[in-house]
Amino acid sequence: MSPTTSKSYDVAIVGAGIVGLAHAWMAAARGQRVVLLERSPQAVGASIRNFGMVWPIGQPAGELHQLAMRSRELWLQLAAASDVWANPCGSLHLAHRPDELSVLQEYVEHCRGSDISVEMLSPAETLERTPAAKPEGLLGAMWSATELCVNPPAAIRAIPHWLKERYGVELRFETLVNQVAPGVLRSGGGLSWQAERIVICSGSDFQTLLPDAFAGAGLRLCKLHMLRTATQADAWRIGPHLASGLTLRHYSAFAACPSLEELRRRVREETPELDRFGIHVMASQNELGQVVLGDSHEYDAEISPFDRSEIDQLMLRELQRQFALPDWNIESRWHGVYAKHPTQVMLEQEVQEGVHVCVGPGGAGMTMSFGVADRFWKQLTGQEVVL
Repeated sequence: MSPTTSKSYDVAIVGAGIVGLAHAWMAAARGQRVVLLERSPQAVGASIRNFGMVWPIGQPAGELHQLAMRSRELWLQLAAASDVWANPCGSLHLAHRPDELSVLQEYVEHCRGSDISVEMLSPAETLERTPAAKPEGLLGAMWSATELCVNPPAAIRAIPHWLKERYGVELRFETLVNQVAPGVLRSGGGLSWQAERIVICSGSDFQTLLPDAFAGAGLRLCKLHMLRTATQADAWRIGPHLASGLTLRHYSAFAACPSLEELRRRVREETPELDRFGIHVMASQNELGQVVLGDSHEYDAEISPFDRSEIDQLMLRELQRQFALPDWNIESRWHGVYAKHPTQVMLEQEVQEGVHVCVGPGGAGMTMSFGVADRFWKQLTGQEVVL
């Protein structure tokens, strides 16, 4: 394409993280001519810096859980049609304290008759499901079969090329979009792209493209710390995703449980440092055998480019209290920063005619993006997706 050439599409997507890939897929699968633009050689933001948990259990019953389950279905279809790895491993929420057990029991009872299927396991049944639950003090666990594990860096790298091969999506990586207006995107060197519909999926970076829309969006930024072990020897596997009882403080799905406040009070009084850094510990394992561990939460003005070793040490302390790994050698450490809307699962807004912003899935990008994008394009086109 010459510097002054403008090519026309039905849809232009800005940002090749998981939200942008979801929109590119759902639009292209409905017959739209799509161009996907990304400023880096590949997406390097929050989409590659997470557990790789597709986590319906974290969403409350009703529409949000249904969207998460639709995402799960689409992940499995993607895996069947491509080289993207997705493991339907399920999840265990472990209880090592009585208040944690009470919350889980209340949640299981709360879910009876809903679209969420969970069950309580005894300590012995829990240890049959995973060798990674620390048996000392284990009171039981809640089992859910709906969770998937994916490998975020590998998936984010592979999906664009699958979209190109399968649907003819045009990929424009290393392309910094610096101007958006109805029907047109512009980049440096006079490059431009015309599109009937433009979807901005560049996370909090959309501030540089649409500062007025960003100012009124109400997004918060969250920084998290993550760790990853070396490949576990002898093909050792944790089995399901694992979540400690500390996680119950984090996900809104458990908010209705009467015992949750007692759990929160106990954590505040015994370990206030965990609340200070928003620490709740979880573990997943990719296809390479590496165990991904985390995480923490610092918000807005608390966010610094400098990582605190104190946070990693606290995470490891809690992880080792509740999980049992053969090899705790930490091979990689990193942090991620994501945008989160205070009340919506994702910010979806038409900011100009035919120009949409779809950003801010918080920590649920892998879980919600496919379902949210499918809903978006179904509403716009009236078409079910044809894969």
